[in-house]
Amino acid sequence: MLDSVLAGLEWTTQFSDPLAWLVLGAFLVTALLDWRGYRERARTAGVVAWALFGAFWFTLVYHFAFVQKSIIEGVGSLVAVPAALYVGYLLWNGRDSLFVLSRAIVVMGAIFFPFEAVPFLRQFLVEMVAAQTDALISLVGSNPELVRGQEALVNGEPVVAYDGLVIGEKERLYHNTFVFTQGDHTIFYSIIIACTGIGAMAIFGGLIAAVDAPFRRKLRAFAVSVPVIYALNLGRNVMIAVGFGEQRFHFFPELVMSVFSLEDPYRVSYILVDRILAQSLSVVALVGITYLVVRELPEILLIIEDLLFVVTGSEYDLGSALDVPTVAADGGTETPSGD
Repeated sequence: MLDSVLAGLEWTTQFSDPLAWLVLGAFLVTALLDWRGYRERARTAGVVAWALFGAFWFTLVYHFAFVQKSIIEGVGSLVAVPAALYVGYLLWNGRDSLFVLSRAIVVMGAIFFPFEAVPFLRQFLVEMVAAQTDALISLVGSNPELVRGQEALVNGEPVVAYDGLVIGEKERLYHNTFVFTQGDHTIFYSIIIACTGIGAMAIFGGLIAAVDAPFRRKLRAFAVSVPVIYALNLGRNVMIAVGFGEQRFHFFPELVMSVFSLEDPYRVSYILVDRILAQSLSVVALVGITYLVVRELPEILLIIEDLLFVVTGSEYDLGSALDVPTVAADGGTETPSGD
């Protein structure tokens, strides 16, 4: 039974890319209709967009949970399915503030998908981040080799190899793979698009662009989010590369290998430093960055309050709770009572 469920989840992954474009198109139609004043038509388009968004996240559950072995991303993608459907339901029933969140997703996609879908842009970003990570790694006293690899055939299948060794799961000949040597064992760590921080930067870029606020404050919000995310992400890459490559997190190997179904004991350090430590710290960092953005652009609280309502079913007044200016009815801002 379990094998059939997993096989079904794996089968859905083939639809993630086409669904991504459908989702982006549906949200774009929603935003355009709303901008032109066709609110009810926009509402219908928005419901369809959110339903497609839920289906998109469902196609990613297997990838995050069983291929990437990421607890946080696996659970997050699973929770996103009913959450997206519920947002569509709320929008259909008149929660018009969700049009702002719908508009934000259009911008997020416009930032992220070109780097995911256009080979030149993807390679440029990945190799730039890899080169900068390499420079920072040298500052902490580690000196792995940064390589591209070569095409090879193994059992008739095309792979990427280096010095006769297959670089696991590497599909493109980018100059993005770090080579560490532990005794007679070689460890490869490759920077991929997910390691560039473009996803998190797209989220904040979309939120900032979607709200109605003066350009100067939007620019300040951008300055305390996107550059900070980029810098912190480079630090994250250094921590993972050195922690994994030099096996600095080889703790409780039997337990970790059992829980994550690992066969290679050298992967224990990778799971602990990336999937557990780095991803947990990323959540903390994003919460902190969100607070800084809200201080500069309190209009974003409208989106955050909507998301909290989706999760909890309760209304929140975050402006008062966080002691930041709130958005007034006329589109200006007002300080919390008591100031």
